[in-house]
Amino acid sequence: MTPRHEENGYPRTAVVAPIDRLLHARPVHDQFAADVFTERVMQQRLPKDVFKKLIRTIKHGDRLDHDLADVVASAMKDWAVENGATHYTHWFQPLTGLTAEKHDAFIVPDESGGALSEFTGSALVRGEPDASSFPSGGLRATFEARGYTAWDCTSPVFLNRSGGAITLCIPTAFVSWTGAEALDNKTPLLRSMEAVSEQAIRLLKIFGTHEGVSRVMATCGAEQEYFLIDRKYYFERPDLLTCDRTLFGAKPPKHQQLEDHYFGSIPARVMAFMNESERELYRLGVPVKTRHNEVAPGQFELAPMFETANIAADHQMLVMETLKRVAARHGMECILHEKPFAGINGSGKHVNWSLATDTGVNLLDPRDDTHTNMQFLVFLCAVIRSVDMYAELLRASVASAANDHRLGANEAPPAIMSIFLGDMLTDIIEQLESGTPKRTMKSGQLDLGARTLPHLPRHTGDRNRTSPFAFTGNKFEFRAVGSSASVAWPTTVLNTIVADSLDFICSQLEKSLGKDHTEARLQSAVRSVLQKIIKQHKRVIFNGDGYDKAWHTEAAKRGLPNLRDTVSALPVLTAKKNIDVFRRFKVLSKLEIESREHIYVEKFNKQVLIEAETATNMARTQILPAAIRHQTELAEAVAATEAADVDAADLRGELEAHVELVNKFRAAIEKLEGVVKAHPADIFDHAGQIRDEVRPAMADIRELADELENRVAEDIWPLPSYREMLSIR
Repeated sequence: MTPRHEENGYPRTAVVAPIDRLLHARPVHDQFAADVFTERVMQQRLPKDVFKKLIRTIKHGDRLDHDLADVVASAMKDWAVENGATHYTHWFQPLTGLTAEKHDAFIVPDESGGALSEFTGSALVRGEPDASSFPSGGLRATFEARGYTAWDCTSPVFLNRSGGAITLCIPTAFVSWTGAEALDNKTPLLRSMEAVSEQAIRLLKIFGTHEGVSRVMATCGAEQEYFLIDRKYYFERPDLLTCDRTLFGAKPPKHQQLEDHYFGSIPARVMAFMNESERELYRLGVPVKTRHNEVAPGQFELAPMFETANIAADHQMLVMETLKRVAARHGMECILHEKPFAGINGSGKHVNWSLATDTGVNLLDPRDDTHTNMQFLVFLCAVIRSVDMYAELLRASVASAANDHRLGANEAPPAIMSIFLGDMLTDIIEQLESGTPKRTMKSGQLDLGARTLPHLPRHTGDRNRTSPFAFTGNKFEFRAVGSSASVAWPTTVLNTIVADSLDFICSQLEKSLGKDHTEARLQSAVRSVLQKIIKQHKRVIFNGDGYDKAWHTEAAKRGLPNLRDTVSALPVLTAKKNIDVFRRFKVLSKLEIESREHIYVEKFNKQVLIEAETATNMARTQILPAAIRHQTELAEAVAATEAADVDAADLRGELEAHVELVNKFRAAIEKLEGVVKAHPADIFDHAGQIRDEVRPAMADIRELADELENRVAEDIWPLPSYREMLSIR
């Protein structure tokens, strides 16, 4: 039971129906046979007492009863086999940023030369994949191979149909054998959800609004931007094939400057792809809602409805996998990289985050007369305090080699963490700082000037696309998350830091109230605590243009951190303050945080070095030979012109300019090769060297290559151009 997007026109406290009900609500959905082991399927197949106990675990967080496992496993296997499944797998999310799976057959040999269909409770609850080759950041030695996967019963089991095979996929956590250290993104996310739930319920008890509430759920709706290009071009570009982004490519005369692609008519071929993708996602229980053209040519977006955070994280991984798989069937490649094409907008994954009780109440819904809704204002101020106190940690949660190309560009928020509240909430916060809020700014209606058009209700504040963290009606939109990233890690950070602020506020209120819990005393105590928070943390509130250079100057005056790149951002993970907050709420141990810092830095290094080596290879084996062939043709043209006793001065000048450019390009290749080889042994020093030397050398070689592309004859140039790739028809 989770809130939906307000922008989609649904009531702000509406709840999402189970996916099987969505699929079968109307005859049009009969074509979507759900591949999800839904609550309805469980109710039909499980004994009543087993079903009730399992649902209590799923919905109310009761500890899983292992005695139920065999019964559930048997029902799950029967359902899967009836739907054509031959294998099962524990589906998990290691720190590679992707998903992982090892398939086991349901069929096992018996002792009489025959076979049995078997799936036990122990096989459902726990798996044992080889953990030695997954990133651990020093948590384990390479020879220590054992790891455990543990069933996350709150995330629906589903069937994966691929390559003619059908596999039962069981969402799981992934931990080490040695000390149950988290080796994945799921485990800390679930821990953080427990932490923020505990503190939120603590606050509800103070306000006396906890009746019937057993859990408060972090909810998430993650929008997904992506590019589509023809597959033939994808396989003709080694950079796209290896790095998922173009390392070379001159900007075409027409790209996005006319702004004619945004929300434009969806090409028929793309519509067919979108339709099939949505059908597959519906079968998997992913509640996709919107689709449209994005700003850049060849760029599109898909957005789901809100779900509980861990399910949303699982579904986001399925979204990315499904988009990639379905695109291939339509002769296209789906590119999820944050900046696959230079000079045009990149892609993000806006994470819409809120808190909701298991009774269906959105705790970030301001409602009418917001100035009197003190409980909402407490949750609001808790978020404000969190973003200000842990701005560097929040920035580090979205740091990656790919996102470095996007943050701060025209389509993405800057690396400075700030909060957009809008006019109405800003006005209430200012009133609260100086005393008791007396009014809520009213929105009114818009008269469109034509009698045939309706009067439209007007929001009390605009949306701010330049803000990295914006309040958008009944939720916060974290816009800095990259398009290829898992939403689990930034959501884990957000849950944890908000739990910290709720804990701080509750402690202050409990101390102030004591046993005197009258309404007047409560209102007075809340105002006092919130006024202190606002005075201390209001610097993080900014409703202006985040792209404006003046904001960078202003942010520096306010003391807001500006971690411009991944190399600057990742070391803050192991700052004492950040280690302490993770440990205090039992989300991550010191060892687990240090391992993540090591893994993320190492991944940054490897990704950029792969790009650098791909760039030098393409430059030497494709671009340089093409430039030399063009040079040869120019030289032959000069010789032929001069042999005909015709003035060839202009042609010779063009040849000389081209030769000079080719020589610069050759020198740039050698420079890049040199800085790639000359690297420090320490991975953190190496990351700094990559930022300060390798990336600038890559930029230099690209600038020269793009200039060559504009000079070399099109029939000689070896790579598909931006003009070709960005036109999907």
